[in-house]
Amino acid sequence: MNAETGKTYVLGNDPPELARLDRQAAFIERPTRMILEAAGITRHMRALDLGTGLGHVARLLGELVGPDGAVVGVDQSGDALAVARQRTVEAGAADHVSFIEADVRAWRSESQFDAIVGRLLLFHMADPLQVVRHHLQNLRSGGLFVAVDFDLGAARSEPHTQLAEDALGWVIQAFTAAGASPRIGARLAMILRGAGLQNVSTFGIQAYVPPQDAGAALLAGVVRSLAPVIVTRGIATAEQVGLETLEQRIAAELKRADAVFLPPTVVGAWAHSSGTGA
Repeated sequence: MNAETGKTYVLGNDPPELARLDRQAAFIERPTRMILEAAGITRHMRALDLGTGLGHVARLLGELVGPDGAVVGVDQSGDALAVARQRTVEAGAADHVSFIEADVRAWRSESQFDAIVGRLLLFHMADPLQVVRHHLQNLRSGGLFVAVDFDLGAARSEPHTQLAEDALGWVIQAFTAAGASPRIGARLAMILRGAGLQNVSTFGIQAYVPPQDAGAALLAGVVRSLAPVIVTRGIATAEQVGLETLEQRIAAELKRADAVFLPPTVVGAWAHSSGTGA
């Protein structure tokens, strides 16, 4: 949670940030699908998507559980949910994918789910362990809990390029200053185990982005969303960041060095509630 604003999502929900989330979601859709399938999300399940935002994961879950399953997405942003609902209708999935506006830290369901998924959620929680424990009451006995999150500690350029490394440092410091946990992906299995879940599994998927591809745009987009925190907390000056030309400067530096950009590792961890030998 951001201690100054009381919000759990420091990046905001204005149109530029929603557009950035679309680009990010497209970039990590494949590893997300791989993690959900490896965890055991399958047809006919009733699944809960925590922190659904624009509904990217909810619609992906809708594909995996099929029209005979059901998906409920929960998020506190009405603006994001309005987009999620519209896109779900356009995708022809509104019959089995629905959304609820609520705070995931407190929301309770009247009926339990076969699977609960949270992507890039625990990253922004002040007490991620408590969030997982809270939702165990929404999970049936033997049900599946899946956490998908970033480990920013694994991000870098290879070979080293100074501006990309500086920008990654700004991002990590800004998230930390705002109360987020930028390396939480590395600890997902420990969080699930600490919550009392059983048979924990975890792995990470690392992308390698050549200099001509979208690495500079992805990194600059996060810096742009975090710029107010970066500047006000004294992490870097507005002149050092240079938002207007940041993406172009990172791209040029990566190209000169023929450097590969490694974005944050997408980490998945999953486990079952008590009452299963799965």
